[in-house]
Amino acid sequence: MAAPGARSCSLSGLLPAQTSLEYALLDAVTQEEKDSLVYQYLQKVDGWEQDLSVPEFPEGEGLASGWGPLPEPPLPRGRRPPLKRWARRGSAAAPGRGASPSRASVPRRRRRRRRRRRGGLEWLNTEESISVYKDLCGKVVVLDFFTYCCINCIHLLPDLHALEHTYSDKDGLLIVGVHSAKFPNEKVLDNVKSAILRYNITHPVVNDADASLWQELEVSCWPTLIILGPRGNMLFSLIGEGHREKLFLYTSIALKYYKDRGQIRDNKIGIKLYKDSLPPSPLLFPGKVTIDHVSNRLVIADTGHHRILVVWRNGQIQYSIGGPNPGRKDGMFSESTFNSPQGVAIMDNIIYVADTENHLIRKIDLEAEMVSTVAGIGIQGTDKEGGAKGEEQPISSPWDIVFGRSGSEVQRDDILWIAMAGTHQIWAFLLDCGRLPKKNELKKGTCLRFAGSGNEENRNNSYPHKAGFAQPSGLSLASEDPWSCLFVADSESSTVRTVSLKDGAVKHLVGGERDPMNLFAFGDVDGVGINAKLQHPLGVTWDKKRNLVYVADSYNHKIKVVDPKTKNCTTLAGTGNASNVIGSNFTDSTFNEPGGLCIGENGQLLYVADTNNHQIKVMDLETKTVSVLPVFRSESAMVDGPFPAEKQKTLPRLPKSAPDIRLSPVAASPGQTLQFKLRLDLPSGTKLTEGAPSCWFLSAEGNEWLLQGQIPSGEIESISSQPTISLQIPGDCLSLEAVLSISVFLYYCSADSSACMMKGILFSQPLQITDTQQDYIPPVELKYIF
Repeated sequence: MAAPGARSCSLSGLLPAQTSLEYALLDAVTQEEKDSLVYQYLQKVDGWEQDLSVPEFPEGEGLASGWGPLPEPPLPRGRRPPLKRWARRGSAAAPGRGASPSRASVPRRRRRRRRRRRGGLEWLNTEESISVYKDLCGKVVVLDFFTYCCINCIHLLPDLHALEHTYSDKDGLLIVGVHSAKFPNEKVLDNVKSAILRYNITHPVVNDADASLWQELEVSCWPTLIILGPRGNMLFSLIGEGHREKLFLYTSIALKYYKDRGQIRDNKIGIKLYKDSLPPSPLLFPGKVTIDHVSNRLVIADTGHHRILVVWRNGQIQYSIGGPNPGRKDGMFSESTFNSPQGVAIMDNIIYVADTENHLIRKIDLEAEMVSTVAGIGIQGTDKEGGAKGEEQPISSPWDIVFGRSGSEVQRDDILWIAMAGTHQIWAFLLDCGRLPKKNELKKGTCLRFAGSGNEENRNNSYPHKAGFAQPSGLSLASEDPWSCLFVADSESSTVRTVSLKDGAVKHLVGGERDPMNLFAFGDVDGVGINAKLQHPLGVTWDKKRNLVYVADSYNHKIKVVDPKTKNCTTLAGTGNASNVIGSNFTDSTFNEPGGLCIGENGQLLYVADTNNHQIKVMDLETKTVSVLPVFRSESAMVDGPFPAEKQKTLPRLPKSAPDIRLSPVAASPGQTLQFKLRLDLPSGTKLTEGAPSCWFLSAEGNEWLLQGQIPSGEIESISSQPTISLQIPGDCLSLEAVLSISVFLYYCSADSSACMMKGILFSQPLQITDTQQDYIPPVELKYIF
């Protein structure tokens, strides 16, 4: 329903005027000139006899009433019409950088039929449904047409977050996400809810499962932004990513223009965030998992908590690094931060991390307990060639990583292969000097493109630079002959592909279809090669014991297995339903958008990051059973993530004979983290008493404010692996001097357990609070020999 006296139109009605504006903006030099041109444009558009108005959001319960979404009518195989040849890149009609093609060319007759059949729409992050011509009247509104699988839509979110932080609904601005699905799995409301949580979307989102508004406005690409005036009148459109400057320019001048005319209202929209109703959980949308084959530890990308976990086989956390909030900071474990990390790889106590939304590759040194950046500059890159030193090379949304070997004479893992989802390519980072196929010798630290033109397509080619990928999201390596290749989960083409390690040739394995431009050849079909169908697979792993590839067929909620020799693809586990059932066998068990997997225990176990179930599932490939890995912490773990705070324990009384060791003063500023490493030695021939509570406590007599929000105590379970104690200086300090007391209690006995005793020691650490920020405060070692 359009507003009275308005006409409901498509985006094409804006094309002539906005194209003229954008050409004029190219010649503008100063900000005042640009502001003036946009203001004059608004005067022109606002003076049209009839508004170009968006249709009203359909009312009613929609899918919540029990009716399912109407399926997308299939296009004839290989007959999808080509996209339009756009007039000018980045204009109102031309998709800008990173626009994903849509099904916009479905015949008009078919669109009309679907339009008549549509029901009401479901809303998220709001107290109730929203009306364009009631609730949004008097607002400048940005409609974001997106689909949650699309990397270009993900790239746009930081721009929208920044806009929301600049202008609120009180200022007259509101952003509304219009989710218009590409894949059938994305039409399901619960899956859209999960995506909103993963990407921290806090504005209202409407699930337009049948793309009714998309079709009425003739939107053609993901993402597309449409900016509305206070009457629901269309003012601007921006297609694709990379329009941050225009987005801020257009919205700020639109707010000014309509405020000058008294048409902006400051009423608030009822926001009710879905994330506020979630119970606490050890994991939140874990994206990837890998295993250290030396120690059998697992490394988990706890993506939703923005951290990396290192856990033992029983699920006990050894390290928690980063989180719970997103950030981009190197340094000690206690202060380092990540932003939605995905791929992880571990070797020799070094973990590499695809820090996806920071557009970085990070390095975690478990021995030094430090995090550093080895590739990327922290800003999304557009370079599709690379070749610079890692920390100087811009990269874009790395999604997965795996170790590999170059052509150097010394056979060692000296390459980090990167699934660069943001530029639709496979890149390489040189961990040491080495040689890539058909490349000259490369220096250590070089980061460059290996395969993929950068065009989003499903194109196989003997020349790696002429091949095309579509959001590669999973990698696994089969280094042995006859395979000698990378397996790639190419999510947007719904295929698994191979990249030769000998010459870089890119070949098809399963899924998709022969037309390289058709990114809609998805489904859930077991079969051989091109006859098999997948739906947005995100993960792959190689089982060298059985010569098989396991695939996380994410949007089909299944784990599939592929024989690379015969190209036969079959379902291994999962029913196709998005749920969380631990059945008696593989086929009865269910998953919810699994995103990553890895092989452990000499090929016996398959670990699965069951992303939307917030779990790591363990599949025993011999007994065909599924279990859940319990993730829990011990007091000796370095944990900075979001676990429920424990109640303050009662401080035991130190023996009168306990030594009191006064340490040298330490200077620190508010917000900095201090670390204290216990280095205690027991008398020869003794051991800690099993079951006795050896422990440490923090106290600060007269300065209790110092301990607010800290972990005040912990257990000491092993002399060979003693805990590191962390203390973050509060932001609001009530005194410039304080003394932190660290009390340690050890229960130990002789080797034959004939005699047991308890010893205590007190370490007194004077603190000097200063405004001078120090780059690095070395850990304080608490040494004592009993």
